Amino acid sequence: MKYIVPIAVIGIFLLQFSGAVPQASVGGAMTLALGFSIAAAAVGIYEAWSKRRGVLGWLLSIVVAFVGGVLIGGMIGSFVLDLVMTLVSFEGALAGSGHPLLYIMLAVQMLFVLFGAWIALQLVNKLR
Repeated sequence: MKYIVPIAVIGIFLLQFSGAVPQASVGGAMTLALGFSIAAAAVGIYEAWSKRRGVLGWLLSIVVAFVGGVLIGGMIGSFVLDLVMTLVSFEGALAGSGHPLLYIMLAVQMLFVLFGAWIALQLVNKLR
């Protein structure tokens, strides 16, 4: 897990910095969501591999991590970051600006997604 977090944050930075995220349409948000989803699934894969789960355990871990990352981490993270953005006076769209605040927000959102995936896996492990 200690390697997944920095790799995921660096990966989302490289995705944004390389210009692979479209700025003019909904494609940018979908590209970033794909990156967040892959990171959440990586948490599920790591958990299944480290706990030596069977086939159903692998499937359950990946699905739970994905759902936890998207629902718990993504929703709570976007709510918190939206509140933070109301406190910061910023003119125009943050996505197209290339402002350092964009990279801070991406990193914090990735941390929320990974934490949501981890929390969901911990809840399911308590029920096993």
